[in-house]
Amino acid sequence: MTHTNTDANTSAESAESAESAESAESAESAESAESAETDTDIGARELRFPDGFLWGTATAAFQIEGAAALRGPSIWDTFCSTPGKVYGGHTGEVAADHHRLWREDVRLMASLGLGAYRFSVSWPRVLAGGIGFYDALVDELLSYGIQPCVTLYHWDLPQELESAGGWPERETAYAFARYAEQVAEVLADRVELWTTLNEPWCSAFLGYASGVHAPGRTSPADSLRAAHHLNLAHGLAAAALPARARAGIALNPSAVRPLTGSAADLDAARRIDALANRVFTGPLLHGAYPQDLLADTAPVTDWSFVRHGDEALIHQPLDFLGVNYYTPAVVSAAPGGNGPRADGHGAAEHSPWPAADTVAFHQPPGERTDMGWSVDPTGLYDLLMRFTREAPGLPLLVTENGAAYAPDLHDPQRIGYLEDHLSAVHRALTDGAPVEGYFLWSLMDNFEWSYGYSKRFGIVHVDYETQARTPRSSAHWYARLARTGGFLTYGDEGLQGL
Repeated sequence: MTHTNTDANTSAESAESAESAESAESAESAESAESAETDTDIGARELRFPDGFLWGTATAAFQIEGAAALRGPSIWDTFCSTPGKVYGGHTGEVAADHHRLWREDVRLMASLGLGAYRFSVSWPRVLAGGIGFYDALVDELLSYGIQPCVTLYHWDLPQELESAGGWPERETAYAFARYAEQVAEVLADRVELWTTLNEPWCSAFLGYASGVHAPGRTSPADSLRAAHHLNLAHGLAAAALPARARAGIALNPSAVRPLTGSAADLDAARRIDALANRVFTGPLLHGAYPQDLLADTAPVTDWSFVRHGDEALIHQPLDFLGVNYYTPAVVSAAPGGNGPRADGHGAAEHSPWPAADTVAFHQPPGERTDMGWSVDPTGLYDLLMRFTREAPGLPLLVTENGAAYAPDLHDPQRIGYLEDHLSAVHRALTDGAPVEGYFLWSLMDNFEWSYGYSKRFGIVHVDYETQARTPRSSAHWYARLARTGGFLTYGDEGLQGL
């Protein structure tokens, strides 16, 4: 890919002017709404969210920043340079060039009326002395009234740490705690919301079991060691953050559903729930790994890497729990291990599910995104209510939710996806879930890991040849929602399956 310079300011200003008339009309209708759910004269329902609900977007450093020469190498640089690992041989060397265009990108966020921006800090960039970039970014966000929300780790482990063993090694957790303290020393006076890790399941099981993510290793035992040390890293980092910080973690929990009500399928769902969810929520929320997980994985590891006191260290008080959601999982028993593995995590010879060879994954019927993922907002509702029951009073944030579709600027499918999933969030709020905010994935098109630049999640289109940013229809839709706190849904379309 070639990239040439351009200024994204024009796009941001055009988005702002295009929104002015629409947002004024939406603001007037929002003021007249008398309740959280209002029937209108035209048969539509207006779903309104609480005052103070946080509306944001999310990105990740490796996926958008570029400027690879100004940081050290990460495991994803190494993975990208390995033939056959990433679609088209794409790399993150330039990505969406955010490191150069960050001021224009912040103006674009402001033009869309965003209240918050969740971004990750590049650990390799900090090691190279580049933390000043994030210092300036935080100041710029605050100058526009946008709340900065820092994610300390979104998969870009410094290559030097992987060369020393990576996440399967205990020392990596302590290195992460030192890095977290270093970042907090610079940013914590202005940043309130901190996410320690983003989707540690992917780091552990896609990185060290199936190998479809960096570093591309395929050891079931190492993947479980990595999961524990990621948990430990969270606990150590959370303890290292100052008292004023609100610290949480962003998990990608799976809404696991049995294909049938048979005892065998129910047990398959239990087994996958342990590997997908409770391997993290057990120590995070309850201070211990679940016994069925330990029993299920005994053929792979004896868990002797868990030392006395580790689970207590992991069990730090959480200020919020982040929920990343895209699609549910449907599983069944597969005697002999011959069932399909349509788990949505990429085709690979090796499974990301240690000691679960007798479980099959099924693709549900119905609409799918460009990732091939089933569109099912009920999974998001179910997860929000699950955590409401499991950890009463713990604030929840939807830290990622969105969809990849065609690169067109007019993207009604994405708007429909957002309407349906935000309807699910609204229903969860109505039913008592303490959801405080929603971060749409993603602000802009970006490097989608092993899919390279072939999948587009952004509400803002990025022309990778010119780096021009152009808000899609979904960006204008989300801007109205962010400004007014509500949206109209017609008939049952916005409440499918709910």
